[in-house]
Amino acid sequence: MKKLILSVFAVVTMAFTSQVYAQKNPMVGGAAMYATKDIVDNAVNSKDHTTLVAAVKAAGLVETLKSAGPFTVFAPTNAAFDKLPAGTVDMLVKPENKEALTKILTYHVVAGKMDSKAIAAAIKAGGGKAEFTTVQGGKLWAWMEGKKLVLKDEKGGMSTVTIADVNQKNGVIHVVDTVLMPE
Repeated sequence: MKKLILSVFAVVTMAFTSQVYAQKNPMVGGAAMYATKDIVDNAVNSKDHTTLVAAVKAAGLVETLKSAGPFTVFAPTNAAFDKLPAGTVDMLVKPENKEALTKILTYHVVAGKMDSKAIAAAIKAGGGKAEFTTVQGGKLWAWMEGKKLVLKDEKGGMSTVTIADVNQKNGVIHVVDTVLMPE
């Protein structure tokens, strides 16, 4: 009986350990995201975030997102940027539009580390909806639709978190499917 209990305990422990390991370094854009690296060092390895990385560089935000933080970043994929009207990204990354680009990118960042549990707690405390102030100064609203976390921007646009809780040395990334736009 003791052997059986120990065997069951060992199997459960191995299963739990492998789940924790998988969650610790989730795959995003074909690359492992390491909790020991900062937001920028992980993002540059994601093939799904090349547009975001180029925009962060053009806006001069690399050093900010490499700093201690912590930050919560709602990171739009390349496909999210592709949903914008044709030519929008090319226009935004021009040096003369750095201020507008910075405004949009910092609208995707909330100060502090808000993993899915913290966001869920805020939603519960808000009676089913949470309001967050972004680093840009604008507001984002969050709620659950079934098991999906949905965000609404100041222009009424909606975005869904497709990968949550990608822990970083200086915060957490939640991958989103639509670019959020400030007022």
